[in-house]
Amino acid sequence: MRWLAALSLLAVAGAGVYWLMGRGGAPVVPFAKATRGRLESTLTTNARIEPSAWAAIRAPMAGRLSSLSLALGGSVRQGQTVGHMESDAARAAVVSAESELEQARAAVALATRGASPAVRAELDGSLETARVEEANAARRLKNLEALVAVQAATRAELDQAAGRLALVRATREGVQKRLAALGPDEPERASALARQRNAEAALALARSLATRTAVTSPIAGTVYSLAVKQGAVLENGATIAEAGDLDALRARIQVDEPELGRVSAGMPVAFTWDAQPGRTWNGTVEKLPVQIVTEGARHVGEVLCRVDNPGRTLPAGANVNATILSKIVESALIVPREALRREEGRTVVYVLASGHLERRAIRTGVASITHVEVLDGLREGEQVALPTEVPLQPGLAVTPEAR
Repeated sequence: MRWLAALSLLAVAGAGVYWLMGRGGAPVVPFAKATRGRLESTLTTNARIEPSAWAAIRAPMAGRLSSLSLALGGSVRQGQTVGHMESDAARAAVVSAESELEQARAAVALATRGASPAVRAELDGSLETARVEEANAARRLKNLEALVAVQAATRAELDQAAGRLALVRATREGVQKRLAALGPDEPERASALARQRNAEAALALARSLATRTAVTSPIAGTVYSLAVKQGAVLENGATIAEAGDLDALRARIQVDEPELGRVSAGMPVAFTWDAQPGRTWNGTVEKLPVQIVTEGARHVGEVLCRVDNPGRTLPAGANVNATILSKIVESALIVPREALRREEGRTVVYVLASGHLERRAIRTGVASITHVEVLDGLREGEQVALPTEVPLQPGLAVTPEAR
């Protein structure tokens, strides 16, 4: 049986040799003709889509997002109220400011009429009570800070404790001020009046901030990003959503540094998205990069492009493929890129001449993904060898196979 297997291998090898050798024993080599045609030099890379005009909808204060009337894909008007915030800290600030104002008014009254021994004794007792409450509030705040650090307590509890400490501290300071203001002292009365005016202004500000709960949109457009849900606890200025004009999109294209010289403003760009195969969106290069940044192992510049989006079919945030049409040559002499070889520091092709190979050094111009322009060294209609398993060398007799 072994001799049958050996005969089979010889038969296969013989068929391969017969196919490679062709007529007269010359090896079969595939060739392609140098032809005239339109050649488009393109540069393909990746890009990210975003609205050309957009803005973030942010929390106007720290607190809980108590209501939210936004949905992805929904429309908003500029200045439209889309939600409301709740803030324990803001309410605590109002209570503290009200207490400070009461104390300031009391200080004015004491400075105006003086104080009896009974009033002084009462203030002394109030001061001692306020000091004890302040010490207790400070200890609770310190304990809660440690618990928040290990996520054993909430930020709202911490804010409430801070408000409580501020309140009792203000109470203690107010009692001290009232004690210091005892007696009919005109300079002290003038000072107390000034403190009262400051307390009134502070209360007005605290009340104004507490009423600033509305979440509004700074722009008219479509909601394309929704970062949080109703009930979330947010910091002041936190992003809630993003809205923009989805009819006019912009693409941020990452172009490798060596290729940036091929790109200029006004060049047409074609975009494709893997989620919608076979569809193309058109655009134009608008702005070249002002710096080179490192992205992993790449050194890239960010090219900005305008993107046409009829029917809003391309969503903001999509990662797309971008093909920049950097140059077009009409009636160029072109050959397949795979026919080019690099030998002895020169770009060469192997040309079919009377059944034999002739090596030619050529000069190239514009190139696409599949073809390259030949500026000199080759004539239209001449055939160039394509990659093959046969080692190519000048003078080799070959059997041409058209491709």
